[in-house]
Amino acid sequence: MPSVCVYCASSPQIPGRYVELAAQVGQEIAGRQWTLVSGGGSESMMGAVARATRLGGGHTIGVIPQALVDYEVADHDSDELIVTSTMRERKAIMDDRADAFLALPGGIGTLEELMEVWTSRHLRMHEKPVVVLDPWGDFELLRAQVLHWQQLGFVREHAVAQLLWTTSVQEACDAIQATWATADSMQGL
Repeated sequence: MPSVCVYCASSPQIPGRYVELAAQVGQEIAGRQWTLVSGGGSESMMGAVARATRLGGGHTIGVIPQALVDYEVADHDSDELIVTSTMRERKAIMDDRADAFLALPGGIGTLEELMEVWTSRHLRMHEKPVVVLDPWGDFELLRAQVLHWQQLGFVREHAVAQLLWTTSVQEACDAIQATWATADSMQGL
């Protein structure tokens, strides 16, 4: 069963539409019979995507550092809850357990995770799809900044092409599925 790592906010202070978006992503993951890999939190978008995945019959893997478990924000209902010592260990396990990465709107943690998997994809350290779901333009400034860097020569066109931008849950999951299908056909050659 393929797995998708979802990066998103864990802040309870965000507008409700973001939590609803995360729940829609969880429903779609379950509907496609994929496994969810998440940051293992129970609040906000992170909790919503995991709950919706399980509600739809999907399998969830949460990976969380002990420091956040101590704050009592762990998703103890995860099918697998992996507790790590550090954030670096957390990210390594999430990367390892995922076949694709999907970034939803979020804060600096989401941005940092997205940039790391996008960079490693560009450097050919993995061939997993990296997709951004941006229905309300939350990533517009980041996208503009990257294009600015590309125009100046700091970012190669190939790197820009490694990140897939989408605006709906269906489009995001279809982009992941299409990348997997392309990779499978390339391996058959």
